[in-house]
Amino acid sequence: MGTIDHFSSGPITPALAYVMSCMGSALGLLCTSRARAAQGWARGRWLVLAALSIGGTGIWVMHFIAMLGFSVDGTPIRYEVRRTIISLIVAVVVVGIGLTIVGYAGNRVAALLLGGTLTGGGVASMHYLGMSAMWLRGSVEYDTLIVALSVGIAVVAATAALWMAFNIRGAVATTAAALIMGLAVSGMHYTGMSSMSVDMSGTSAASHGADPVQFLAPLITGISLFTFVTLFIVALSPTEEEMREEAELGARLTRLTQDQVIRRRTTVRAARPTRRAARPAPQPPGPDDTVDDSVWGRPGFTAPNVQRPDGNGNGIPNSPPRRGGRPMPQRRPGESRPPGEGPGTHEDFFRNPRR
Repeated sequence: MGTIDHFSSGPITPALAYVMSCMGSALGLLCTSRARAAQGWARGRWLVLAALSIGGTGIWVMHFIAMLGFSVDGTPIRYEVRRTIISLIVAVVVVGIGLTIVGYAGNRVAALLLGGTLTGGGVASMHYLGMSAMWLRGSVEYDTLIVALSVGIAVVAATAALWMAFNIRGAVATTAAALIMGLAVSGMHYTGMSSMSVDMSGTSAASHGADPVQFLAPLITGISLFTFVTLFIVALSPTEEEMREEAELGARLTRLTQDQVIRRRTTVRAARPTRRAARPAPQPPGPDDTVDDSVWGRPGFTAPNVQRPDGNGNGIPNSPPRRGGRPMPQRRPGESRPPGEGPGTHEDFFRNPRR
């Protein structure tokens, strides 16, 4: 059996791993606090940043910084790059799934348990997938009981982390929650590592893969850039309280604008003159009535076919009016049109009224 040393580089690797885990957790908590006050796609963007912070920095980076202090006597250690990258993707995705479940389904017990179970199981999978990317001279074995214990710790830690992400408010509470989350992630990692044993009997094959030190420079560079960008975004963005106040102010302005529009429309309708009621159509005057041309709406027009007493007391029909107000020649009932009488007579009017 090979001798395993988890702290071959001294306390620097566990301390740095814990610091990075706390930093990633704190960034994730800050992002989720903004996501609580955001809506729609804005909430989704904040949750993505939170998943990258917690899953990428708080979990994956912590794991491989701690692995820099891992050594086995009598064999060099190498890492397969492809599996290592896949383990990073798994860490970010599972944390994102948990945050999405709790963030969009509401802070309910069922959603919290489901998200915590999926996230904790994913974190444990990431841990052992990263361990499988390790190459050394010998066979690696795990204690099943300790592995199950590490998975249980991961589930509990993930559930607690999701609850803290959507319930913790304030700088002091966020800092305390980040310290607890970093401790839980580190505890899960070293618990899982304690289940490992290496059998080096009868093995002499050369290990292959990337040297652990080769991960250090790109790891520090990438995490530093990501941390700086995330901190810059969070520092420039409004806090949760400011976002809520801005949303309430926008809602008030919207309601005020709608009320003003309704009042303006009501005022315009009230000031608009009402339509005059349509006057009933005038009835033609009777034989004994005096014809008033204004009844027909135009001066100079006379009512057609109305008996009107002439100077001798005999009733004669009024000729229908012509445009311009000039009355047509009048004839007694039964009287034919005299020869030579021009157009526009009584019969011509009804035959061609537009003339």
